[in-house]
Amino acid sequence: MPAERVNLFLTKRIAIISVALMGCLNAASAEERPIEPGVTLEEISVETVSARRGPMPAYAGGQVAQGGRLGVLGDTEARKAPFSITSYTETLIRDRQARTVNEALALDPSVRATQTTGAPFDSFSVRGFPANENTSGEVAFDGLYGIAPTFRIFTDYAERIEVLKGPSAALTGVSPNGAVGGVVNIVPKRAGEDLTRVTLDYGSAAWGGSQLDVARRWGAGREWGARVVGSLHGGATPFDHQTETTGVGAVALDYQGDRFRAWLYLLAQTDRFNAPLRPFLLRAGVPVPRAPDGHLNPTQPWEYSDIDDHGGLLRTEYDLTDRLTLFADVGGGRTGVERYFQSAPTILNLRGDTTSTPQFYALGVDRLTADGGVRARFETGFIHHAVTVQASAYTEDTDRWVSPGRGAYLSNLYAPTRGASIAPIYSAGRPRFSDSTLSGVSVADTLSALDEHVLLALGVRRQRVEAHNYVSNVGTLASSYDKSATTPVVGLVVRPWDAVSLYGNYAEGLSRGDVAPLVARNSGEILAPYVARQVEAGVKLDLGRLGATLGAFRITKPGGELGPQNRFAQTGEQRVSGLEVSLFGEVTPQVRVVGGVTLLDGVLTKTALAANLGHRPIGVPGVQASLGAEWDLPGSPGLTLEGAVLYTGRQFVDLANTQALPDWARLDLGLRYATVIGAHRTTFRAHVLNVTGANYWTGVATFGTFFQGAPRTYLLSMAVDL
Repeated sequence: MPAERVNLFLTKRIAIISVALMGCLNAASAEERPIEPGVTLEEISVETVSARRGPMPAYAGGQVAQGGRLGVLGDTEARKAPFSITSYTETLIRDRQARTVNEALALDPSVRATQTTGAPFDSFSVRGFPANENTSGEVAFDGLYGIAPTFRIFTDYAERIEVLKGPSAALTGVSPNGAVGGVVNIVPKRAGEDLTRVTLDYGSAAWGGSQLDVARRWGAGREWGARVVGSLHGGATPFDHQTETTGVGAVALDYQGDRFRAWLYLLAQTDRFNAPLRPFLLRAGVPVPRAPDGHLNPTQPWEYSDIDDHGGLLRTEYDLTDRLTLFADVGGGRTGVERYFQSAPTILNLRGDTTSTPQFYALGVDRLTADGGVRARFETGFIHHAVTVQASAYTEDTDRWVSPGRGAYLSNLYAPTRGASIAPIYSAGRPRFSDSTLSGVSVADTLSALDEHVLLALGVRRQRVEAHNYVSNVGTLASSYDKSATTPVVGLVVRPWDAVSLYGNYAEGLSRGDVAPLVARNSGEILAPYVARQVEAGVKLDLGRLGATLGAFRITKPGGELGPQNRFAQTGEQRVSGLEVSLFGEVTPQVRVVGGVTLLDGVLTKTALAANLGHRPIGVPGVQASLGAEWDLPGSPGLTLEGAVLYTGRQFVDLANTQALPDWARLDLGLRYATVIGAHRTTFRAHVLNVTGANYWTGVATFGTFFQGAPRTYLLSMAVDL
């Protein structure tokens, strides 16, 4: 397609420009450095900047960080946080060869991907509640919504991926699309120590590419920094007659002065699929058939998905005094989508017969976000305070056009058929579809005493949600609302010993209402906002090189459901109670682990049909377990054996609890070898995902759709630090 060639051309040009830019930066850096770059003064300067301005250091083992961002409460050590937060490092991301956020979070027992790797979007659940589904856009970028790509978030530009679990709108602001199970935040890469890394990778069936990652610091005090990341990948995927082409470009510039600091992030991303995988629907009354071979692809070769994302963020801080800091941030993003594929093939019977209707789908999403405020530290007697006052606003405008379905065709899960190309119905424009403004003012205070052995976090946010819905494909106003609410958050940490933290919290969060799915009669309508509530308590252990968390929680969330007339309305409410156990760190200096188990007990407390009361919610399994381990093989320096086991329990597809996906397990194995070749640190990585070739259904999205699991997949890479 002409558009694809244009984007490929632009992606290559971005990579060339990035290399040229970093060449200039490298030259400038060399000019600024002392004649003897190895002197002690320069080494101390690098370490100081990195420790003072970079993300929190990694825990023992290097896979998990010691803390992360708690929204308005700022960066917090995990052991001193009254919430459950896990921050996965770039080391874990690279060692697992994880391309997207979904893949990087596979070892988190509270998170599950609800789609497969051959789909043009990432969706997942956190604590049994969906996130980044339907219209997506619910992954934060450096703590703010509206910057990260809407549908798939690649890991090229991620230094850390943080998961803050539970309703946290009081801490992070209103989720753009109503997620309450938790917040996933991308901590972007920025310049630390000088780096020039080239990575070449390959995956089955014939997919491959390269990445360039360059960082430099310069200036008399190394106060200026730049990091540029660019990658280009393409080829045939493990799914039959599917090809994918992706390009990523990201630039991070920063200035670290004595009192003033600023960061500028720019990113561009293009994602092209031919024959993308789509989720399945199941006809009422039909049991879930056995999962097909993961290689099989029911999507036609002439169906496609083209997505372009652009985003930018400027962050600034100024220290009025050593204890008073002003901050202001502004950013935004744009997503352009053009797709022509089946919205969701419907499985008709146990034989696996399906029916599909292709539709042309054009979408444009424009987002703008801004916040500002003040942070202060002071004491009242023996109590220390860390106070933040913040105002924020997020706007989102969406244009959309969906063609009438045409050319329905029949196929089969186990023997997909190929049909003649069906010409799509195009539109000259995209009528306005929806717009919303999410705003709030928050005040938070973390009180600490007894050398931070007792910490109390108090916060309150006044939130407002304004939204307008427009008639699909017409653009005339259909409905609107303007609602406000005041939501509190309270968290307590008591540390009777340095190694033990007892914590508890109560949080409320106002969320924009659910969006009616394409299968609903009122598709695209945004329901009124609602308030979700969480109560949580647990204990955290920090044994020096091994950490663990045990937490119990209960989340109650109102929500929309499809009624008897196929109309989507806010008539439901579900409650999910859970117990989480997580483990991370070094068992021995040669053995590292990360993972855990989550037990979930979900129940429908309100439904449109009385017969469904007390049933299990759609897509909430009873058990989720993940365990990853690494073993440095004795007698073979640099050689590491890796393994991971993932397990997900049975999930219901319908509210009546008559259709269910069976439980599934997956085994991944890998080998890593780190060495030095010609004075350059070089790392080889090899993985086999789904070693046993298990056929399974990955998971259930909110509206009862589900994906087939990926087949056995081979990944190879070589990274060289120049």
